[in-house]
Amino acid sequence: MINKVRAFGAFWYDFIIGDDWRVAVGVAFAFTLTYIASRATTAAVWWIVPLAVVVLLPLSIHRVTRHTKS
Repeated sequence: MINKVRAFGAFWYDFIIGDDWRVAVGVAFAFTLTYIASRATTAAVWWIVPLAVVVLLPLSIHRVTRHTKS
């Protein structure tokens, strides 16, 4: 039973964190910011997560390509 629980946890860790923990933290921050902004104002805050993706994706790609250039 412990092995199944450990495997389940490892799957979710790999699924959420994946190869770049910085992107996972950035997305979690964007979700948190969206939640806080939606509770504080009545204005539409749908743009926060897409903006985070637009910022985080190129940074992640740049970081990977910078390390693989030889």
